[in-house]
Amino acid sequence: MIGAIVGDIVGSRFEFDNIKSKDFDFFHPDCCWTDDSVMTLAVGDALLEHREKGIDLAEAAVRKMQEWGRRYPDAGYGGMFVDWLDEKNPKPYQSWGNGAAMRVSFCGWAAKTLREAVRMAHEVTRVTHDHPEGLAGAEIVAALVFLARRGIGKEKLRAYAEAHYCPLDFTLDAIRPGYVFDESCQGTVPQAIVAFLESRSFTDAVRNAISIGGDSDTLGAITGAIAEAYYGVPETIREQALSYLDDGQKAALLACEKGLFNLHVTGSDWESLAADGSLIAAVDSELALEMGLIPTLEQLMTER
Repeated sequence: MIGAIVGDIVGSRFEFDNIKSKDFDFFHPDCCWTDDSVMTLAVGDALLEHREKGIDLAEAAVRKMQEWGRRYPDAGYGGMFVDWLDEKNPKPYQSWGNGAAMRVSFCGWAAKTLREAVRMAHEVTRVTHDHPEGLAGAEIVAALVFLARRGIGKEKLRAYAEAHYCPLDFTLDAIRPGYVFDESCQGTVPQAIVAFLESRSFTDAVRNAISIGGDSDTLGAITGAIAEAYYGVPETIREQALSYLDDGQKAALLACEKGLFNLHVTGSDWESLAADGSLIAAVDSELALEMGLIPTLEQLMTER
């Protein structure tokens, strides 16, 4: 929920002035929200309309992304997306851009199952980024958000990502010197996942993502989305991020949090909620099957 927005805001000032270090002020007067935050809220708004009114999710996504994009026209959208925003009958344009992955975190929170998280991400993505790489990037981010909020550990999250997306056979230290700006899903999403996997806390995850350079706000948004689901967001960080949003953006965020998950979780609440089982469920057989942690009947028959 707000994790993607925090990562976007913190990374915004480094997008075109990269920093190859984790040593920087987390929030700064030069920080701002960008298209990553605007489209995250647009997708959340679409999911809320889909849930409350039964409107087709892809249709709602088109309407809400155009509505939000026109409301905030100078947020830093890509050229093809700018054209799409102005079309009366918009069509997908085979994009593999990382804009597909930075906006889908609400799908991982709204879904009741892993399959639903992936389906939701697919529906809100295919209306613009219908290239296989764009769809895959969005779907893995939504899946990891869903699994992380269910209490799945990092080893299993890594295994799931490698089985269903791509190898994560690198470290941030190894790629940092030569990593450059890359607006593709395939050149951003794996790096954002590893930034989370190598982290020790929510803020450490966002610092990891920004420290490699590249498309810093989008890296921060993707990593922040997964890290929030895993760690929660400290209340002080949440409040600072909210101070960058206007009243309409804050109202939309709160409405989505309440309507899609009916709770916003602070970092201080996270451990106690996990301990008493009121938030993070145990891995049941259905989820284990979805993740591929236990074989299906078909697989067992094949192995025999």
